[in-house]
Amino acid sequence: MLYRNGLAQPRRLRPVLIYFTTDEISANNSMTHTDLSRLDADTILHPSTNADEFAKHGSRIMQKGEGIYLEDTSGHRLIDAVAGLWCVNVGYGRQEIADAMSQAASKMGYYHTFTGMSNVPQVELAERLIKLAPGRLSKVFFASGGSDGNDSLMKIVWYYHNLIGKPEKRKIISRWQSYHGTSIATASLTGLPSFHKDFNLPIANVLHTESPDYFRHAHDGESELAFSARRANELETLIDKEGADTIGAFIAEPVLGAGGVVPPPEGYFEAIQKVLKKHNILFIADEVVCGFGRLGKWFGSQVYDLDPDMMTTAKAITSGYFPFSASFITDEIWQVLREGSRKHGSFAHGYTYAGHPIGAATAMANLDIIENENLVSRAADVGAYFQAQLKQRFANDDFVAEIRGHGMIAAVQLVKDKSSKTLFDPGVKIAPKVTTECYNNGLIARPLPSIDSVAFSPPLITTKAQIDDIVDRFETSVRSIIPSYL
Repeated sequence: MLYRNGLAQPRRLRPVLIYFTTDEISANNSMTHTDLSRLDADTILHPSTNADEFAKHGSRIMQKGEGIYLEDTSGHRLIDAVAGLWCVNVGYGRQEIADAMSQAASKMGYYHTFTGMSNVPQVELAERLIKLAPGRLSKVFFASGGSDGNDSLMKIVWYYHNLIGKPEKRKIISRWQSYHGTSIATASLTGLPSFHKDFNLPIANVLHTESPDYFRHAHDGESELAFSARRANELETLIDKEGADTIGAFIAEPVLGAGGVVPPPEGYFEAIQKVLKKHNILFIADEVVCGFGRLGKWFGSQVYDLDPDMMTTAKAITSGYFPFSASFITDEIWQVLREGSRKHGSFAHGYTYAGHPIGAATAMANLDIIENENLVSRAADVGAYFQAQLKQRFANDDFVAEIRGHGMIAAVQLVKDKSSKTLFDPGVKIAPKVTTECYNNGLIARPLPSIDSVAFSPPLITTKAQIDDIVDRFETSVRSIIPSYL
């Protein structure tokens, strides 16, 4: 049933398994849910959390996951429609991964990969990844997450240009509305002002060009192709202003993730890559969210015909079961680094847990599942269905201006008025209010408050019937909240 006037009575949900208990005793702890939540608030500084609100209200604590479902310590069963943080592609409770981790830990729990040391799972994984990697990428560097993966590539950009006698090419251009991590360097790349304010960021030599968000920034009557050409011209203007001989690299997500789930408009990357090649600027593809199937191909670079010189992946490489990342470079860059070792000795960069044998074994088991269950092609099929269902369900609602996404990643753009693109007052915090109601209705969705959007990235194992359930629960939630704020 479609809604014709935006605020019709919500449709009845399909039967779902949601239940509550009062202060249920955790299966692995004698403390109650309330005790655990209070202790958490008293002892832990949480990432990306409002510290004041959290100190008052405490936490939601997860205790079990299976498939696309989670259960918290109050016994509340939920669909995780965000796959953790865009990462649990194969779903929760995969015994194959647990077994691989156990076997790797039993054989050799850890050994470092400095000074030419290695381990069997790392070598096997590297060979497999290079075969999957797009374009010219031919060497891989392992670390523990997307932030240190991108941080490593920033250092390699600088090192590379110093080695080829162009030390002035040290500036790196990112985009406003992008997300590339939270270390000092990668938070500087991130184009969300909240990650800069009062942190003394961004650091020097990090620049930002305008975002590819057509919905927010297109001129009246401007086509996507014209918008993309304008963005490419703005990038070239920035390069000319700074001097092309000072720009070392440009970094971009194929689809903006935390910045709003924004796919590139028509012609965008074609125009951007022409500018980069014209000025001999390295291109870094940040595939931390898009990589390993989410967009219906192994990498977003393959969806949008990108030809990166470097690429970072993390998250879905292990489906979040182990902290792990893989960053890639071309053979051209590798040969320069090799020459650098003749000059400087060791490549003086790395992490204690780089190429961790348990992490590599985890990644291998995860990739087995993705391949054996055809999850990449399934993401293309189910993802297209997901996008269509969201668009159909809210086609006639004035408070939904746009459904954005590709494959198994999507966002719903909430507005006060679609025709004028009038947003809600920031103080309303409409996206968090909607996702809180989603949680009450057994659904985890992600609020993106800076742009009044609600994001989804379900596990790639999600079925079409489960997509219907996700959309049902979201629709019920949003229709119960929005009318009070219009």
